[in-house]
Amino acid sequence: MYPEIFYSNTFTLLAEAEVGKHFYWDLAGFLVHGQVLVVIWFVVLILLIFSFLGTANADRIPHGFQNFMEAAVDFVTDIAKDQLGESFYKEWIPFVGTLFFFIFGCNWAGAIIPWKLIELPEGEFAAPTNDINTTVALALLTSCAYFYAGLSKKGFGYFKRYIQPIPLLLPINILEDFTKPLSLSFRLFGNVLADELTITVLTSLVPLVIPLPIMLLGIFAGSVQALIFSTLAAAYIAEALE
Repeated sequence: MYPEIFYSNTFTLLAEAEVGKHFYWDLAGFLVHGQVLVVIWFVVLILLIFSFLGTANADRIPHGFQNFMEAAVDFVTDIAKDQLGESFYKEWIPFVGTLFFFIFGCNWAGAIIPWKLIELPEGEFAAPTNDINTTVALALLTSCAYFYAGLSKKGFGYFKRYIQPIPLLLPINILEDFTKPLSLSFRLFGNVLADELTITVLTSLVPLVIPLPIMLLGIFAGSVQALIFSTLAAAYIAEALE
């Protein structure tokens, strides 16, 4: 797969970093990756439906789907509590939970839904997290979150961390703020893309039986990547709040 270069005197390409071919939409003079947006909207819709079903007719003693949704919320609550501690975790549950459920939904949507059966003029439907623009956006949101956490607690005194324990570490501490979003985005993007490429190659070579274990492994790996991303995001926020 080779990077596609798009030249235009009229439109501006919002997502400059890209791999392979994409189906573009013109939105108010800007070109966006249409197939990525469609799957993102699909995932968001599914999450909203699950949320509605889990909270409709809620009882004090959970049962049925409410029980499942409360278990999911307890899971992300534990992630926030383990990383942020008792003092700070409650206000960050929505952010950490949203990251986990969104990435989890995107990875599973790419792994279990046969998007390739839907033909597009260019590109194809797939997990939004196999697009580097999506993972970079999530990583930048995480960076904004931990800067906000540090500034809201310590004010401009937060920036003292860049010269601690000694001022000579200033360049390294600044570089760390660039490497965090890079590692978050490329880890998620690389794992999801590698999994989809592996399944595609195996399916083309041996279409029956053999790709199935790889697909199951991909579903498991997608779940683990959602856990890793949200856990690291909570850990970075906790570091800013120390």
